Amino acid sequence: MKIFVIGGGAKAGKNTFGEFLREELKDYGYKPCVMHITEPLYSYARNYFEWNGNEEDKPREFLQKMGIEIIQQKLGKKDFLLNRIFEDIEILSNFFDAFIITDARLIHEFESFKEKYSEVVTIKIVRHGHDDRLSEEEANHITEKEITGYNDFDYIIENRDLDELKRAALEIIRNEENYYGG
Repeated sequence: MKIFVIGGGAKAGKNTFGEFLREELKDYGYKPCVMHITEPLYSYARNYFEWNGNEEDKPREFLQKMGIEIIQQKLGKKDFLLNRIFEDIEILSNFFDAFIITDARLIHEFESFKEKYSEVVTIKIVRHGHDDRLSEEEANHITEKEITGYNDFDYIIENRDLDELKRAALEIIRNEENYYGG
């Protein structure tokens, strides 16, 4: 089972890159699944706080507060979201053989995946000079800042345009297939 963990700041292209990886994995005969560590937070926002699911109206401040300030700090459940996604991977591995996580934001998340699974590929997407549309408070949140200077990734991809992202996804799959003997 292969697991690709993608991180980066807001609007860096993580989900787009994840979809490109998914398509490349399918071309190599895998059954890939795209997942999000923060899915429980989005579920809370949709089901209990009337968020309509529209990406343009994403309640980023709520997601940051719920994930870090409430769940991790106030309740002391540092691994709550990780444990949930690990359980989902365990269940879904009966149907899929590759998992693409497109929203890692904290060093602890990357390191936890590496500790738990043997075939983990970590990827950081950076996108310079784009408008992430974040408020100053959102932009300075730990989920936007922590991995900025952290570079212990298997790949660091600069998002300049969609064609380049697609090529990078293909290159990563080719490299990993050669490395693991896919």
